[in-house]
Amino acid sequence: MNYYNEIKKEFINNEVYKKVKDYSKNRHELQSYYNVGKLLVEAQGGKTKAKYGNKLIKEYSKKLTNDLGKGYSERNLRNMRKFYLFLKKEIWQPVAAKLSWSNICIILSLNNTDKTNYYLNVCINQNLSKRDLQKRVKSKEYERLPKSTKDKLINNEQTKIEDFVKDPIIIKNKYNYKNISEKLLQQLILEDIPSFLEELGTGFTFIKNEYKIKLGNRYNYIDLLLFNYIYNCFIVIELKVTELKSEHVGQIEKYMNYIDKNIKTIYQDKTIGIIICKKNNKLVIEYASDDRVFSKEYVIY
Repeated sequence: MNYYNEIKKEFINNEVYKKVKDYSKNRHELQSYYNVGKLLVEAQGGKTKAKYGNKLIKEYSKKLTNDLGKGYSERNLRNMRKFYLFLKKEIWQPVAAKLSWSNICIILSLNNTDKTNYYLNVCINQNLSKRDLQKRVKSKEYERLPKSTKDKLINNEQTKIEDFVKDPIIIKNKYNYKNISEKLLQQLILEDIPSFLEELGTGFTFIKNEYKIKLGNRYNYIDLLLFNYIYNCFIVIELKVTELKSEHVGQIEKYMNYIDKNIKTIYQDKTIGIIICKKNNKLVIEYASDDRVFSKEYVIY
């Protein structure tokens, strides 16, 4: 078999198909790239290690560029080879057609199966664009997940709302404020609330900041009140620019109880409390009376 001519034919057919059948061009494009990857592996005698294919890919890239023009770089051909090898392992087969080639290339560069599976699922479930995916990878979202969460994902165990809250939570400071008070920390969050909600996980919606409640004869203000439509519950957020203290837990528990008694309906689950602090103290949480309260550190970026 003349592998170069077969690869060239795949690319020519793909270009024609993209112009004629726009409605299904992504599926056809991925099938073409899969076929090219398979041919590249077969052309090098079925060897799957990357080092064996580099010389051949360099040669084919030059010839394809001369014959067909731009878009046939060594990097692209290596990605097609990787794509075939991933699909061959059957970990991508049910979902590959749902992704764009640009997103697949980003995921292929991760070189870690667990991380790959995580971003693969995030891409599909949240319909991430190339730019969104790049942003999530660059922020080391996967690395900032708790180890317990990663273990649950690997073992396909049921997860909870707190499992996907990043640690630390990244809060943007585009004006480079030096002295961060709790009021200023809240302001920074409100300036880019979509990014903050992404740091917490999926399904979070913003209700109000400085949410006013009355405890006895005194008014109190919840820093941030959210709702999660996936877990069907309210979330009370308290912001602390100090190390976590036991009195912070007592404070947020009062706010959670208020929401449960006065706002929550019988169709909603109990309220969750998240304390976002400068420095965590795991012992405080470990000995807290309510396991619906947890804390995460923040960093100003």
